[in-house]
Amino acid sequence: MSESVVIRRARVLDPESGCDRILDVWLQAGRIEQVGVDLTSIPSDCRELDAEGLILAPGLVDLYSYSAEPGFEERETLQGLSRAALAGGYTRLALIPQQRGFFDQPAGLAQLRGLIERIPGPRPQFFFWGALTQGSAGEQMTQLRELQQANVIGFADGYPLNDDRLLRRILEYGQGLNLPIALYGCDRRLMGEGVARDSADTLRLGLSPIPASAETAAVAHILELAAEFPTPVHLMGLSTARSVELVAAAKGKGYPITASTLWTHLLWDTRDLREYDPNLHLDPPLGTPSDRQVLREAVKSGTIDAIAIGHCPYTYEEKTVAFSQSPPGTLGLDVAMSLLWQRLVMTEEWTPLELWQGLSSGPAQCLGQRPAAIAPNQPAELILFDPQVSWTVNRSSLSSQAQNSPVLQQRITGRVQQIWCGDAQPWEPG
Repeated sequence: MSESVVIRRARVLDPESGCDRILDVWLQAGRIEQVGVDLTSIPSDCRELDAEGLILAPGLVDLYSYSAEPGFEERETLQGLSRAALAGGYTRLALIPQQRGFFDQPAGLAQLRGLIERIPGPRPQFFFWGALTQGSAGEQMTQLRELQQANVIGFADGYPLNDDRLLRRILEYGQGLNLPIALYGCDRRLMGEGVARDSADTLRLGLSPIPASAETAAVAHILELAAEFPTPVHLMGLSTARSVELVAAAKGKGYPITASTLWTHLLWDTRDLREYDPNLHLDPPLGTPSDRQVLREAVKSGTIDAIAIGHCPYTYEEKTVAFSQSPPGTLGLDVAMSLLWQRLVMTEEWTPLELWQGLSSGPAQCLGQRPAAIAPNQPAELILFDPQVSWTVNRSSLSSQAQNSPVLQQRITGRVQQIWCGDAQPWEPG
């Protein structure tokens, strides 16, 4: 059981209440007992934690990251994934498998839950996207009702679904399940063999281009189907300005949709590909500078509901190849929040509450969950973040076995110092 502790003089951020104040917070038996200024009615045996200069905020929620285990443990184990999530402030993770065909039946989900139960020490809460199609191959619909009864958080393949008739049938059937269906808007036929967003930068660098229409045509088609059926749809990883326009118009018409973008697409764009870093070979690809700016504004305005991580581990050998030959994907759980704080909040482009809305409350709402909040009688799902501490991203400081990070060997600012997650013992780095 967790101890009784009063956290003194923390800057409390809570997007649910709009709170951004210096407060004390008393935690008792895994719950928030009191929140206020200079709390005095505290038991004498309660431990005090001086948090002056630190930020206390709800734990972060990741909409989708990729589980390498089972099947690709040489990339990252579930224990390594759990450590990376906690190090980055994540208290809830919704997983998609890197290995196709594992989340398409209740037995596979049960096996994965058993592996997670064996992870020692504190860990985040794990949730699972049930596969939409058998083997995530995009050809035959899974037994969605059976997966619903296996307590999936929603349905997703993590891959584009370009069979229009099958997609329509899935959305029609999904009306009665009351769970989100997450779809990746990408037309692989238009994408072809491309590896980077079509732009002047891509042309100059000699990289095979991916037209923006590979995304926007698929997004437009999904939205047309969403107009037919009241099935909750989540659009994964938007990366173009035009997709944002389409989503804004659909929301204005009352379509039951939510949308996310990846953290990487808020920080980098096609200009950053000049070093041909394989860790910036992503799917969807990085957008143009104007795409990046529109995505930032869309998160601030709420047109894009959430920032996803899409944590995708690979071995050193898999990523130490030419840009075009590398598998797309990068790590993110360890560093995403710190980098977003450093580049968006410290520059005053975003407020702290806007960042926390995108990383915590927004993703929870997309999953149909109640967001964590800092208020009396609420579960203690909190992180303590030092926005001033600097650290170097390297093999020893990353929690994952994988090292495919675009900021490897760089110094960044801001790091999680402690996490409370229910009545489990608090997590601390080290």
